[in-house]
Amino acid sequence: MTREKSIIYAARAMSIVFTPFYLPLLGLAVLFTFSYLNMLALSYRLQVLLLVYFFTILLPTFLIHLYRRSQGWTLIELGQKRRRMVPYAISILCYLTCIWLMQRLHIYHFVPSILMAALLIQMVCALINVWWKVSTHMAGIGGVTGALIIFSELFSFNPVWWLCLVLILAGVLGTSRMILRQHSLPQVVCGYAVGLVCSFFGIIYLNTI
Repeated sequence: MTREKSIIYAARAMSIVFTPFYLPLLGLAVLFTFSYLNMLALSYRLQVLLLVYFFTILLPTFLIHLYRRSQGWTLIELGQKRRRMVPYAISILCYLTCIWLMQRLHIYHFVPSILMAALLIQMVCALINVWWKVSTHMAGIGGVTGALIIFSELFSFNPVWWLCLVLILAGVLGTSRMILRQHSLPQVVCGYAVGLVCSFFGIIYLNTI
């Protein structure tokens, strides 16, 4: 295997592992593990994580896959700007359904706030995508950065090492998206900024109302 192919395979692996679909679930898992929410019953935490997994990962991935297959497109073809609106709409509807269920079930308010911030990020990205292609992968990792900063204040923990890890991952992920020629540098930077700002101010607002 040549060096170039190894780099491409590594970039693809990064894009798959850190797809924006997984980031809200990851954020909740960290919150349930490292904050005082770890005092909640394990069965309750697992039920919430399973609910989030179904509506933010399994269901939208399945529906988007069906849509792509029905159109006869490859993953790269689906990534074109004019073809991304239906996947955005599917994902947004799944998130709205999950948030509605959480409110009906009276789930602890910090949990839906993460999903609402992720939903806001997707809606802003969908709006920008009408005119210009922006990186949702980077928006997702930017959202993790913003949430980490806010929750470190809310739960009084030192976020420095976590921030270092997230920033390194963001750099590697952004580089991977450019290596795969899915985005340019401005699209990567804009995506990260959208995620950071929406998550930061979205979670602040949702936890002060």
